[in-house]
Amino acid sequence: MPSMRADEAATLTDQLQTSLTEAIEGHEGVTRRAVLGGLAMAGGSALAGVGAADEDHGESEHGHFGATGAYDGSRFDPFGYLREFNTGAESGSRAAIGGRSDGLNAGVYEEDGRTVREFDVTAIDLDLEILPGITMPLWTYNGQVPGPTLRAEEGDLIRVNFVNGSRKHAHTIHPHLRNLNPRMDGIPQNGPGVLDPGESFTYEWIAQPAGTHLYHCHSLPLKAHIHRGLYGVIVVDPDPERVRENPREYLDYHGPITEAVRERAVRAAKSRNMISYPDFVPEGYDGIDEQVMVMNGFDTNFDGSNEVYAANTRGFCYAPAESDGKGDWESGPTRHPIQVDRADLVRIHLVQATEFDFVNSFHTHSQFFDYYDAGTSLFPNRSTIDTVLLCQAQRGVLEMDYRDHEPGLYMFHAHQSEFAELGWMSFFEVS
Repeated sequence: MPSMRADEAATLTDQLQTSLTEAIEGHEGVTRRAVLGGLAMAGGSALAGVGAADEDHGESEHGHFGATGAYDGSRFDPFGYLREFNTGAESGSRAAIGGRSDGLNAGVYEEDGRTVREFDVTAIDLDLEILPGITMPLWTYNGQVPGPTLRAEEGDLIRVNFVNGSRKHAHTIHPHLRNLNPRMDGIPQNGPGVLDPGESFTYEWIAQPAGTHLYHCHSLPLKAHIHRGLYGVIVVDPDPERVRENPREYLDYHGPITEAVRERAVRAAKSRNMISYPDFVPEGYDGIDEQVMVMNGFDTNFDGSNEVYAANTRGFCYAPAESDGKGDWESGPTRHPIQVDRADLVRIHLVQATEFDFVNSFHTHSQFFDYYDAGTSLFPNRSTIDTVLLCQAQRGVLEMDYRDHEPGLYMFHAHQSEFAELGWMSFFEVS
């Protein structure tokens, strides 16, 4: 069907956003933001753990109202986060945290015949926006929710130097990987256990299996630590040569492994491997547009149920604002659709991190996709579907393209309809 008119979409988004903002303004867990004093101040206080919200639901000192409809972009940028994959190789500024440097990527090197990808991760208490001008005290990895996306190649060693910079709470990092050393599991009962404020520990995990995975804090109460923001994504790229040698391990397929099947699997592995095969593009496409979307929710009055939902934390951030219909969004870069090229394969690493609700979902309008459960299969587990339902910690890879579609706006959202009206409503702008 034709895409929604940009001006009508913007008006509807404004109405939903205003209604939701008014509904939660008086809740215990949220405050109006003050205008920040520049990127340097925001970055310095974040990494030092200074000026953070009281973790016992208290409120920070906030001043006047933020601009209507616009997010502050200095602390977390969901558009930068969407396409940011950290491999350990490049230190310096990062798009996900407004162009600041946090030292996350600590190096890539060889050790005992294995590639090591090293990261510096710090737990920080921070006020972050969940709606324009509405902040909530969250617990973060490196000052962002979701935490940084880490990317490695199958068989690499992921080394994470973790510091608990929280002022009050003990934290850990638990990986959803095939971890062979219980000391590295990031739970209270093993290894160093929980890390108190100021303590540190170096986690080491072998990047396996290939796929899209989750990491999160495993301190108790677990629901509080996940709900308040301590989770992120690990992408493990498949090794095409391992696939060639043992294709059955990478396929949800029970037929004979012919040479054609083997070569198809190897091509799929190269397509998924951004580290060693960054220029490989499947036949028929100009490029691959990889994105990370973490479905999350926020309990703004601490009653054990969510009032705001989102993909990548900020409600409605991927929805239209005022527009000329040609990609120029008058509210600036803080709220607009995700722009995709018709000639590209769109690949979404989708992770479900919502607390308090049993399930969340992803639904595309006017489009169908192939779904790879946990990203661990190179052939789709489900083909030509438009909705996928996930419980917490489930994740997968979605692939689709818009080659046959007219340019314009195409909605995607949670198909728990209430979630969509409470922030989890987004759009692709196809050009």
